[in-house]
This record gives sequence, C-alpha cells and structure tokens, in this order.
Amino acid sequence: MKIEQIYTGCLAQGAYYIESNGEIAIIDPLREVQPYLDKAEKANGKIKYIFETHFHADFVSGHVTLAEKTGAPIVYGPNANPSFEAHIAKDGEVFQLGEITITALHTPGHTMESTTYLLKDKNGKDYAIFSGDTLFLGDVGRPDLAQKAAHMTQEQLAGLLYDSLRTKIMTLADDVIVYPAHGAGSACGKNLSKETVGSIGEQKATNYALRANMTKEEFVKEVTDGLLPPPAYFPMNVKLNKEGYENVENIINEAKAFEPNVFETVANDTDALVLDVRHQDDFAKGHIPKSIFIGIDGQFAPWVGALILDYKQPILLVTPEGREEETITRLARVGYDNTIGYLKGGFEAWKKAGMEYDTVTSVDASILENKIKENVPVFDVRKPGEYASEHIVDVPSTPLDFLNEHLSEFPKEKDFYVHCAGGYRSMIAASILKARGYHNVIDVKGGYAAIKQTQIKRTAYVCPSTL
Repeated sequence: MKIEQIYTGCLAQGAYYIESNGEIAIIDPLREVQPYLDKAEKANGKIKYIFETHFHADFVSGHVTLAEKTGAPIVYGPNANPSFEAHIAKDGEVFQLGEITITALHTPGHTMESTTYLLKDKNGKDYAIFSGDTLFLGDVGRPDLAQKAAHMTQEQLAGLLYDSLRTKIMTLADDVIVYPAHGAGSACGKNLSKETVGSIGEQKATNYALRANMTKEEFVKEVTDGLLPPPAYFPMNVKLNKEGYENVENIINEAKAFEPNVFETVANDTDALVLDVRHQDDFAKGHIPKSIFIGIDGQFAPWVGALILDYKQPILLVTPEGREEETITRLARVGYDNTIGYLKGGFEAWKKAGMEYDTVTSVDASILENKIKENVPVFDVRKPGEYASEHIVDVPSTPLDFLNEHLSEFPKEKDFYVHCAGGYRSMIAASILKARGYHNVIDVKGGYAAIKQTQIKRTAYVCPSTL
C-alpha cells in the first residue's frame, strides 16, 4: 500500500494518491491532472476511483478531466447532485482497492454532501481517514458556505457537523491517521495547523472543536464565532465543481504570446486586466501603467480570487520568463479561465520596445519614523486579526481584502504610506491604488516585520479567549 499526499502550498490544499496492487484512487485532485496520470503510468497501475470529499469552494478540482482521461468513476457522498455522471455513495459503502478498502462515511456539516473516506489496511484495520473539510488539524470546516444550497443557517449546519464528528470520527481509534484537505492559509477554516498530517488522538487532545466534554451549544458558538466573510470567488468554484468545466490544457493552448505593441492594442481593445505576477521588487522598479500586481510566489490564487471579482474578466499576463504556463494553470485552479495571452519576452521586452512604464516608490521602514512624527498618513493593509494583535499607534486598519471600501480614506493630494506584514500585500495594494489614480502611494519595504525593528510606537491587544 502506498499513500502520497500531494500538497499545493499556494492553495494550502492536499490531494491524495493511494495505490494497492496496481489499483489507484485519487482523492480531491487539482485541476491539472497530468501528474496523477504520470504517477499511475510509472507505477504501471490503473486509476480505479476518483473520490471527492465535497464540492470544493476554494479551488476547481480535476475530477471531471481525470474521469474523461481514465474512465474511472467520480465518487461523491450522499446528497451530492452533480450535473455530470458520478457514483453517489451510500453512507458506509465500501470500495475495494487492491488489498485495501475505502469506506464512505457521510459527515455533513461543512456541506451537506461532505464525506470522509476511511481507509482500512489489508487486515481490515482502520488505518487513515481522508477528512476533506470536515476535520482539519487544529480546526474543523466552516459551516457557513453551504447555507443557501442547504436552506439552513450556519448554526444548523454547525450542529450537523458536531454530530458528524462525534458519531463518525471521534469514535475511531487514536492511532488512525488524519489526512485533511487543507492546512494553514486556507480560508476554509480559521485555526488550521501548519502541519498537514496528524492522528485522531492528537486532534482529540489539541483541537478546540473536539473537546470531550463540549456540548453542541458550545461547539456551535465557538465554530461560528469570528468567521470572516468567505472570498467572493467561492460560489463560482462550487458551481464549476458541480457542473463541469473546460480542460485546463485547452486554456493554456488558447493563450497567445503578444509582442509589446500588440499586447498594448489587445489590452485596449478587450478591456483586459493586465496582471503582473513578478516579484514585488521588480514590479516597483517598473511595470505597465494600470497593471495590477499579485506575485506568483506568494498566496497567488487566493488573492486573485479575493480581488478579481469577475471570474470571466479577460486577463493579460506579465510573468517571469518561462512561467507563463504555470501562471495560466494557477489561475485556472481557482476558475479564472479567460487568460487571453501574455507579454512575449516579459517586462524587459516592454522596456526595450520603448513603451511607457510606471514605478512604485518603496522605502525602508526607518524612513517612516520621521514621517509619522510629521503626521504623514500611514495605512495598514493586513488582516483585521493581525492588526488587532499589534499595530502602529493611530494607524487605521484598511485590509487588502476590503480595500475598495476604504478608497475615500486615501488622500490624492499628498504622499501616504502603506504596509503589510512583509511587503507582498502592500505592493498589491499600491498597484490597485495607482491603477485608480493614487500616484502618491509609497510602499514600506519589508512591512511590519521591518517596522518592529524601528522605534516607531506600537500598541498591542490581547484577544480574549473564546474557550
């Protein structure tokens, strides 16, 4: 038996490859399926099942394409009603895979079709669960995403989740391995661990939502408390996962390489968004006017989903050399399929062609000390929780996620500074502000990590415990 977790950092997502005696199951695959096909070919095996733990909201799964390429059935748990052909498993249904079995445990609460898959070894011993978004390490799935589809409140869904955890998962032996769908950084929970593999026993001991003496009322209150609004792209991803989508290979092949002058013409004619995914320092030194920065080496896909509200928006890319296909693929992972092309030769080709470009002023945090004494405006674009933990005295919270709601607070007639935790998000904010005409924005290089090394006055709050 072989179990491989295929973890994608920018989505904080775990897909799983399971093999026994030449038979293979894939759980929650990413949209680009060639790596799974390659693994199966190398093992001289056959993909027999494609298991989906639920209709994912934070990424587009590869189930449809993988089924088309292999003929393997897509398996969902009870209550799933996809538009494509799939096997809807009964609660407790057993699937044979070589010498092992995989049992579908219906665990509603995160969504109504949420299902945990229990793997038993060749001796019939419970070995591992693939818990999807039902159970994370350190947390459980948020119960507010499926309210509309389920015609239930988040409190009602949380109550179902409580029952699922206690009747289907906490009854398992402590040594059963837990393979969750997500780790820290995912918006599908609020307290996820950085670890990506754990055990039932560890979770009973450390996960706040699995306390042995916890009442259902306490569970509902604690799981629903402090939930931030889900990213705007989540419903669109659920729709694609439920109804189907285009093969990502077609999207890659349809994107064209444009010379600088043609790139500019296409951008104007199509009203495309020019998305620059290079490093923030490179963007600061020079970029196409009105382009938006979201770096490929940060939390790229989630920030695309949070900030580009129209998933059908035509997109033109400026990428580091050789990373065009990767960028198109990573956009498609979260449902952004309308990449019409990219700048051939990258930004250097743009400059060599003598095309107009813009810059962002980026300064060291030490410069900020005197500016604050002079009452120059400073804005903190980190998340509310980061701000509440510690921030510069008298500096307002203007989270990047909700930047458009704060536009009236940014001055257009004088310089102002923006910072995040390390410099990635503040450059995104600066690019958005410049595209909207705020050319007096200045980025604080290194963000709050650099600010903490200065003598700038800061204030911290101790958040009250919810336990």
